[in-house]
Amino acid sequence: MQKKKEKLLNKIVKKDYNNELEMILEKKSFDESAKNLLLSILYKIEASYKDYEKTKRNVMDKEEYVKRFIQIIQENCDSMTICKMNSKEVNILGDKTFLVDKENKRIICYPIERKLLYCIAKISKKDIIIKQDYPIICETLSNAINIGNNIETVEPLRDFNGYSWTTTCSEIESVSYNLIYQNLRLLLGQEFLEKWIKNKEFIIDYMELLKNKLEEKYGTKNQKDIIKIIEKLSVLLEVNYNSKKKEEFAKEKKEIEKTLKKIDNKEKYIEMITKQKRKLTKEIKIIDATVNDKKLLEAEYIKRNEELPSKKKIFSVRVLSKRMKKERDEKLEELEKLNELLNPRKYISYKKEMEQKYEYLKLIEIDDFEKEINKMLIKLQKVFLKVYQLKIQKTNEKSEIVDCIYEFRYYTVLPYNEKINIGEVKEIQKELQETRRLLLDKAQELKVIIVTSKNKEIDNEILKNIFTIRILTLEDIYIKLIKEKDKVYIQLFDDDIFEEKVELKDFGNINKKDLEIKVNKKIKVFN
Repeated sequence: MQKKKEKLLNKIVKKDYNNELEMILEKKSFDESAKNLLLSILYKIEASYKDYEKTKRNVMDKEEYVKRFIQIIQENCDSMTICKMNSKEVNILGDKTFLVDKENKRIICYPIERKLLYCIAKISKKDIIIKQDYPIICETLSNAINIGNNIETVEPLRDFNGYSWTTTCSEIESVSYNLIYQNLRLLLGQEFLEKWIKNKEFIIDYMELLKNKLEEKYGTKNQKDIIKIIEKLSVLLEVNYNSKKKEEFAKEKKEIEKTLKKIDNKEKYIEMITKQKRKLTKEIKIIDATVNDKKLLEAEYIKRNEELPSKKKIFSVRVLSKRMKKERDEKLEELEKLNELLNPRKYISYKKEMEQKYEYLKLIEIDDFEKEINKMLIKLQKVFLKVYQLKIQKTNEKSEIVDCIYEFRYYTVLPYNEKINIGEVKEIQKELQETRRLLLDKAQELKVIIVTSKNKEIDNEILKNIFTIRILTLEDIYIKLIKEKDKVYIQLFDDDIFEEKVELKDFGNINKKDLEIKVNKKIKVFN
């Protein structure tokens, strides 16, 4: 209720966000080109956001989006440099187009508006948004969701210009991360993902919340399938794009293999833990004796400094004493952890954690990452379409089914790779067709769209074209069947845009009696 009141108030009292941004920029030491670029981004977003909101559905309100954009600049950006050719920043960037330094609140970027907006989206985010209770994926899945959200943040500027909607695949940082994020958004809604990303504490376990919401909406099996696939995809994409991470995971995998061998033999495992405990206890006793004996402490000070390089030498005996006390605390903490591992319950959970880690780390052994990523993305789309059908089946309001039509249209034109959109992926044509038919049937049942033919096959073949067009307002589209010799063509258009004619293949000899619309006459598709 409060949100509705705020929206109404925003409509009545329109804020001058341009003026607000200018006032903030006056206090910033950004160069002039950065300020101009930011003002240009804001102007274009204000012009395009209405079309973005209409086309995509279930997105952040424009006012909320703009407020967040300005807030990030105010709170998270202390330094912003637009990189010019032959400047020293070119050397800092190397082969990259931007640099985001979260710690120092610093952005360096080439003068490309969508890249600068991506930097602004990125600089405000916490790197890890999943609890450490989920080994490996706490990092990889956090990265996947954050990147997906960054790409979505840029979308109103990248794909909309105030009068048309165009997606250029090469301008999307990662179509795979984008697809995973949009799958989750379409199933769970924008609000859930935004809350997760903005969450700065781990009081709420959003990973558990994600599972619960998926299970509640789409059932246990579908939930498990979706989670398993996106977890594996996050690891595969991480190592495919990040060679350093692949090396890091390879080392960790070797260590876990050693640990698992020891854990499997319970007697040897207990023996190993006991030895480590004895070693730590002995080291703690030596530290206690050294810190409490002036002569021993001085001797340790001389010994350590002889072994250290000049830059790392210990400043004084007092500094050494503090350092050794800290070392003692760390060893006590380690000892406590070892004591816990001897607890039978802790032993089981520790073993399970190691096995879970190893399952993900084994993925680095795959020979062809691109092939495996493609395979997993196809799996994810098949499950997504299966559960999206459940969403359609539960929908009984006209406004909701209109939203579903817009959403499904948006989904089918999402880039799958640099060559094709989702709607063109061969491996999921059966699932796409089933979802489309279900959606059209439901829309006709609720009298949202017209029936074009008594023959269901022909009707679906005609109406499926509404999911491929990029006319912004679907409610304004008209359809016309055009007969030329022995061929029948479909043409969709509104007052301003005419789509190319599409041949109605395999239905050349349509019986006019089967048609619910007249040939060569334009008919409005939405009732």
